[in-house]
Parts: sequence; structure tokens; C-alpha cells
Amino acid sequence: MKWHFSQSSYGKNHTLSSVESTSILDDIERTRLDLELAYSGFDNVTDPDLIDCYIYEVNAVLKRYKYLLEQAAKMNMLPDEVLYTKTPVNVLTCQAFIE
Repeated sequence: MKWHFSQSSYGKNHTLSSVESTSILDDIERTRLDLELAYSGFDNVTDPDLIDCYIYEVNAVLKRYKYLLEQAAKMNMLPDEVLYTKTPVNVLTCQAFIE
């Protein structure tokens, strides 16, 4: 599994440059794709050990996805329909923040 955290300072309060805003949106897109891959892997395995592995992977990617969405929301980079979703999985259907 590839990890896609960049080395930017998402949590700091400073003026957001266009490079930083692009970076967090890129991280969100890559993490969304990682989540789709993890779900796909989970759907295609039958071995109990691999099922456990994919469960942990899905949970880890969901946590990372949720964190990135929260950071983007703090920076006012997401539209309202994304901000009011209850779980990161609901956001998979919303492409507005990526475009």
C-alpha cells in the first residue's frame, strides 16, 4: 500500500498558497483512490488472513481520508455538500472538491 501524506503543515494557521491547496487536494484524491483499491482488494479475497489485512487497511485509509477532509474543511477548501456528510465513505460519490 502506498502512503500519500505530503510534508506540508496542514494544521498551522498561515496564508494558504495555491501550492499548498493543490497539495492537500492531491492528497485527498490519492487517498480516495487508495480507499477504492482497499475496498476492491477486500471484495476479491477469500483467505481469512487477507480479509483481516484488508479490514485494517480500509480502516487506516478511512482515518487518513477523514483527517485530510477535516484539514481541507478548516482551510475552507471544500464545498458545503462535502462538509455536511457524516462519513468519509459518503464523500466518495462527491467529486466537486476534486475538480
